[in-house]
Amino acid sequence: MRTTFPRLMLEHAARRPDAPALREKEFGIWQSLSWSALAVLVRELACGLAEAGLKRGEHIVVVAENRPRLSAVMLAAQSLGAVPVPLYQDAAANEYVFPINNAEIAMAVVEDQEQVDKMLELRESCPQIARIWFDDPRGLRKYDEPGLAALDALVEAGRRYNSANPKFFDEQVALGEPDDVAAMFFTSGTTGNPKGVVHTHFSLIDRAKAGADFDKLGENEEVLAYLPPAWIGQNIFSYAQWLVCGYVVNCPESSSTVNIDLKEIGPTYYFAPPRVFEGMLTTVMIRMEDAGALKKWLFQRFMAVARKVGPALMDGKSVGAMDKLAYALGNLCIYGPLRNSLGLSRVRVAYTAGEAIGPDLFTFYRSIGINLKQLYGSTETAVFVCLQPDNEAKADTVGVPIAGVEVKLADSGEILIKSPGLLKEYYKNPAATAEVLSADGWYHTGDAGFLDAGGHLKIIDRAKDVGRIVGGANDGAMFAPKYVENKLKFFPFVKEAVAFGDKREKVCAFINIDMEAVGNWAEKRNLAYAGYTDLAQKPEVYQMVLECIEKVNADLAADPMLAGSQVSRFLILHKELDADDGELTRTRKVKRGHISQRYQTLVDAMYGGKANQYIETEVSFEDGRKGMVAADLKIMDAKVFDAVKQAA
Repeated sequence: MRTTFPRLMLEHAARRPDAPALREKEFGIWQSLSWSALAVLVRELACGLAEAGLKRGEHIVVVAENRPRLSAVMLAAQSLGAVPVPLYQDAAANEYVFPINNAEIAMAVVEDQEQVDKMLELRESCPQIARIWFDDPRGLRKYDEPGLAALDALVEAGRRYNSANPKFFDEQVALGEPDDVAAMFFTSGTTGNPKGVVHTHFSLIDRAKAGADFDKLGENEEVLAYLPPAWIGQNIFSYAQWLVCGYVVNCPESSSTVNIDLKEIGPTYYFAPPRVFEGMLTTVMIRMEDAGALKKWLFQRFMAVARKVGPALMDGKSVGAMDKLAYALGNLCIYGPLRNSLGLSRVRVAYTAGEAIGPDLFTFYRSIGINLKQLYGSTETAVFVCLQPDNEAKADTVGVPIAGVEVKLADSGEILIKSPGLLKEYYKNPAATAEVLSADGWYHTGDAGFLDAGGHLKIIDRAKDVGRIVGGANDGAMFAPKYVENKLKFFPFVKEAVAFGDKREKVCAFINIDMEAVGNWAEKRNLAYAGYTDLAQKPEVYQMVLECIEKVNADLAADPMLAGSQVSRFLILHKELDADDGELTRTRKVKRGHISQRYQTLVDAMYGGKANQYIETEVSFEDGRKGMVAADLKIMDAKVFDAVKQAA
């Protein structure tokens, strides 16, 4: 599809002017913006930005939750041939310094007072920021800063400019080419500074169209846009595919109302990273803890039926008449109400990506009748590389290469990709570009994996994270930390896990408990606690986590390749891993190297055979203040099992 995003928007506005393009929940009421109204808004914003001095090829930063007018700002910038750069709205101000200076950004459009304060704080480090516009005026009435204005003022200025130059907008859109740069997304920067991934209109639209064709998406889909716009996954599902298909994108009132809004909208096409599905399952399990004996029995009884036959039914396979009857009864009593409670009763296609999902978690959702599938891709590949067909969704693969994609394996086992959706370059970083893009057009993913007999891609782990056990009974065994961590996180009590074991004789792990789930569990047992640190070190909590770990070890023992990855020792961290402390990326991926260095004392204590270790850790609060958290952490041994011998 050789076109640009503004042209797609104008085509929808011409063909179906009154159809809703975007909805936003404001003061509890859903407000719709039609395609024709969107086209007018984009025209006015583009003219306003042009009058302010934004030129073709320049960058403009956008920092906000999902908001219709912020999507319109991105379209307006692209209409002028400028490049929108979305940044994470929950990032600390200092995290914006490198992207803004690297992209030489002089203009910013932000959502509210919080983001305005961050931008004003940055003016010393980024003196080129001359203009800042805000969407939500609350709290900003008395601000008097040079270059600061409401988005309404930009719209009004654009309206006047358009009246004086009625042909300007259309001429600018006509100048745009599919191979022009459309957007830049900064990577999460797990090691060093983030890199600006440059994508063209063609690369993003081509992959959005390929994904839409694969799942037969059309203009009747309903989508909830609740993930950070700075994440390319959100951008593809709620921007690129939105403009390709013309479906309705719904913006929640706030991050705290997402679950309510999800139920009200009832999306037909849904996307979430594994952590969101983990959170949903945790909520279900907490509610079941509070249920009466009969409800608990019914839930357990019918979930056993679901695990047995649900995935087969989702894959279109035949099952026995009695099993089918039992599942139908379960659907009436348990699965249907559960899907409705989760807000997923209308979902036709649901995807998860961003990191590997635990097989138990994946199977749970498919077993209750939700068409959850996995996809494989990255920021650099415009997301869509491999997708799972409806009747071939496997827990241990990420699907088949879709139209336009070639996959091959390097001798090292690294996955190489050739696709129309590959990045143009890393901005101002030719060395990094050359590292991942070969001269003949192959992208080096950094992931280790293989294609199975059915042509499905199976990811083992990040190539750099896959290691080997050295010494002891499992000498030479493969160690795949992410696989182990995902199995641990299936349990509702485990929010995060970090496994260590490469070049060591055994595997040890840090555990973060889920405060909500474990707090609920503790209250039911009249277990008093004074906060996270106190609760995490309770002997009863350690015993409960130990049982979870030993169940995972028993599962790992059944896999000859991963039996050596069983967790021998563990501790429960005294604080939750936090992006503000540099322990997670903004998409909640573990920064394994940073955590290992930050908590080296704890790692040494686990491998040194200690029963406990005192530690003090600096933490960052939301208001920017620093503090200290100290605790004497217990370290506990876990039972490991002999590897199960496979039948000849």
